[in-house]
Amino acid sequence: MLNYQHYKRVPVVDFPERTWPNNEIKKAPVWCSVDLRDGNQALVEPMVVEEKIEMFNLLVKLGFKEIEVGFPAASQIEFDFLRQLVDRQLIPDDVVVQVLVQCREHLIKRTFEALKGIKKAIVHIYNSTSTLQRDVVFHKDMEEIKEIAIIGTKLVQRYAAEFDGEILLEYSPESFTGTELDFALDICTAVQDTWGASKDKKIIINLPSTVEMNTPNVYADQIEWMHRHFKDRESIILSVHPHNDRGTGIAATELALLAGADRVEGTLFGNGERTGNVDITTLAYNMFSQGLNPELNLENVKELVDVYERCTKMDIHPRHPYAGKLVFTAFSGSHQDAINKGMQALKERKGEYWEVPYLPIDPADIGRQYEPVVRINSQSGKGGVAFVMDTFYGFKLPKGMHKEFADIIQKISEKQGEVAPEQIMDEFKKHYLDRKEPMHFRKCRISDADTGNGDFATLAKVTYTDHGMEKTFEGVGNGPIDAVQRGLEDQLGIQIRVMDYSEHALSSGSGAQAVSYIHLVDMVSGKATYGVGISSNITRASVRGIFSAVNRLFY
Repeated sequence: MLNYQHYKRVPVVDFPERTWPNNEIKKAPVWCSVDLRDGNQALVEPMVVEEKIEMFNLLVKLGFKEIEVGFPAASQIEFDFLRQLVDRQLIPDDVVVQVLVQCREHLIKRTFEALKGIKKAIVHIYNSTSTLQRDVVFHKDMEEIKEIAIIGTKLVQRYAAEFDGEILLEYSPESFTGTELDFALDICTAVQDTWGASKDKKIIINLPSTVEMNTPNVYADQIEWMHRHFKDRESIILSVHPHNDRGTGIAATELALLAGADRVEGTLFGNGERTGNVDITTLAYNMFSQGLNPELNLENVKELVDVYERCTKMDIHPRHPYAGKLVFTAFSGSHQDAINKGMQALKERKGEYWEVPYLPIDPADIGRQYEPVVRINSQSGKGGVAFVMDTFYGFKLPKGMHKEFADIIQKISEKQGEVAPEQIMDEFKKHYLDRKEPMHFRKCRISDADTGNGDFATLAKVTYTDHGMEKTFEGVGNGPIDAVQRGLEDQLGIQIRVMDYSEHALSSGSGAQAVSYIHLVDMVSGKATYGVGISSNITRASVRGIFSAVNRLFY
């Protein structure tokens, strides 16, 4: 039996005054990428300097204005990377680099050496404050832990005074989610006071969900409690740094924004320790899908994926929100049918907003293509096959024909699995367009015929081959289709009726072709099928459709 009794519940926050459930996200937060620090340290094979530079350039291109570039005092490669950014003048004037450092003097001194020549930087200091870590890791009480943060702040102040540039301080009570709220507020306020934070000299207070310990609403309560109890709130940029241990990092971040957070630290696709940091790409696309400007340049998700996978040597899951290869793909027949109808309605109504079932955003808006939206397998239905024929090849199959053709494709998919659009088109040609034997239409001449009572009918003279032998027949009717039908009945000794007929242009321009769909029934057996014909002449296309249907019905 699963040993659930091995664990105890993490306390929730008693905070009935909460207001975040009634709030809405109305604008993007300040984004800070930590791909080059949190993300990099969690890689099996950390990035080398040139890979980190490629990643940095991507982050700049995406529009990040704050980028944590590493822990320069921790290793030579981290130090060298920052110096490369400075020496090669790769940091734009409107981008602020952020560096992480523990509250130790020799590390802070080394950090400022790495920052030399930078106009503006965020120095991010931290120490762990949780009940558990105070007990089992540091063996210190609350006052001793608070003193570490105060000393670290004073050290940054001292080196910042000698630094030829602007320094913004960020403080994180690491393991905030496991820290008593009263103590978290006390230690953050001590840092705030020591730094001398004001409206004109702001401090970043970062409240990390270093380990996700409870449901997202609890994190939101913690954030709002701090947000409402900080003194001189205007002097604070309230930042969150969520992890994903419970798989709810996205939700926790969105609720934290409702609760008063101004800033979010995360990584492009959620890479980070254990189950990862919060995924900024998904957060931003979520905002985008609600009509909000995410303030990031995310029009080409494929470029993001390519650079990320190359630099990190990690693969994006095919079901990853927005970026995965399969997220705009529908296998379910009912989904395919709904997408097909939604796309048709969108074109017809020319509405202002994107509204298509099962597609929360237009794939084209983020650099994806329509081609992979619907893929066909044994679970697919008639709507999906019709969508492929329309989207890929321009054939708008009559509704009654959807099932007939889908049944053909399903038999193939049951044997081989997924059926590519090219194979679907090949089968369409085989069963309809190229169904020219044994009755192969060659040519026809349409003219008026005098009925003898002053009215005119249509006379069709048709030339065709039957098992390779050329033959002709004539038929008279109230139009070309009726005339050909009657002539075929007399010639072949059959009884047929055209149940439905539709046509449309297949392409535009002087070389445009017309396609005709003929629904034909054998009046003796009751069997019915469709035939399809193509020609630059609509009459010829219709006659070809009739012959296609006759071959399918009788041979």
